[in-house]
Amino acid sequence: MARLCFPLLVVQLLLLIAGVAGGPWQEFLRPQSDVDNDVVGTRWAVLIAGSKGFENYRHQADVCHAYQILKKGGLKDENIVVFMYDDIANNSANPRPGVIINHPNGSDVYAGVPKDYTGEDVNVKNFLAVLLGDKSALTGGTGKVVNSSQDDHIFVYYTDHGGPGVLGMPTLGESLYANDLVETLVKKHLAGTYKSLVFYLEACESGSIFEGLLPANISVYATTASNANESSWATYCPGGREGEAPPPEFMTCLGDLYSVSWMEDSDAHNLRNESFELQYDNVKNRTLSWSHVMQYGDLGLNAQTLDLFMGSSDPANHSATVGGTDNSLMQLSSAVHQRDADLLYFWHKYRRSSDGMSEEARKELLEVMAHRSRVDKGIERIGGILFGTEAGPQFLTAVRPTGWPLVDDWDCLKSMVRAFEEQCGLLGQYGMKHTRAFANMCNAGVGPKAMPNLASKACAASTPSAF
Repeated sequence: MARLCFPLLVVQLLLLIAGVAGGPWQEFLRPQSDVDNDVVGTRWAVLIAGSKGFENYRHQADVCHAYQILKKGGLKDENIVVFMYDDIANNSANPRPGVIINHPNGSDVYAGVPKDYTGEDVNVKNFLAVLLGDKSALTGGTGKVVNSSQDDHIFVYYTDHGGPGVLGMPTLGESLYANDLVETLVKKHLAGTYKSLVFYLEACESGSIFEGLLPANISVYATTASNANESSWATYCPGGREGEAPPPEFMTCLGDLYSVSWMEDSDAHNLRNESFELQYDNVKNRTLSWSHVMQYGDLGLNAQTLDLFMGSSDPANHSATVGGTDNSLMQLSSAVHQRDADLLYFWHKYRRSSDGMSEEARKELLEVMAHRSRVDKGIERIGGILFGTEAGPQFLTAVRPTGWPLVDDWDCLKSMVRAFEEQCGLLGQYGMKHTRAFANMCNAGVGPKAMPNLASKACAASTPSAF
């Protein structure tokens, strides 16, 4: 009888110690599969903010916050590749020099962030080379790449301006097109250098990057801030409601709605217990008043838990539970159209400027507005020349059925954009919204050879803008 009681007493003693100590013994008693689901392979991450300028503060703030989540999760710096222009923390406009925040009451998220690719090294060629692990294709930067193997998990987070089928980069005139990104992911899959890859994308019309393009059989799961034909949204902006507006000294938005939603959800929950599907639902519900968060690719991967890619969460959240309707995050009541966030910044900058600086700030604001007008009018005139003044706008903004890619001939689209920009000036972060117009021209059989003459007529009174 004593032999039967002794093991029971030992178990009871361990449980008592665990209850009193409240921590280490819980890890000891947990099955090994619960301690670390990712028993094989390495976690990798690529984080990229594709913009520059203090008016785009939020994109680098998003990336810095994402880095802190991964770092707390246990990922090593050697396995996290960070792309950001790095012109925000020490910008003369920053009211907190050397500090970046991603929430009105947030702490510094800039401290410790690796400077792998900064300034002009944040470009399409380097980004795709890093994904492929191709050091020979790099120019500048630290040379860090995703040197992954067949058992590894890769997390990619991209935040920036975008347009139908295109994502921005800090260098003027440079963009990442959807087909090039997806072809890189396919190439990575064919090389057999990952087990699964998750891609989070914040940009306007971000669904168009994967719609009709991302295969379901290459072990890539992607979620986007919006569908293929709507904007994404900035948040924690000046003028927002109490609790959502940034500290009064800030004139710029601190974050993006989709981005802060997935990151604050990750901060709040036990990543070992929460699946990508549950996070997708939580983020979708939080952003539903503004945009439709979407998912693409291998949807079977969304059953995996977040810790497989982001690492283990803060031990303080190990007792947190996540259910289908659970979202402990504050529901946000205000947001700003992604393409209008820069206008909001320049407007507040003008309003707050001193007498000596007010004219410069006013000029800055007017230049932004004038650039928008030039681009809009140029596209409108081209549509009128091709399809008539009444039918033109409707034709150029037409959206293809769900499941179709933006365009059939991506080389045609790229050539169209180049030809337009040569005659009318760069589209810029605002003008990217018009890539659907160029795509529809290509789909209608209008070849890129026709664009120089069309653009010349449409923009005859304009001079190329470098804004």
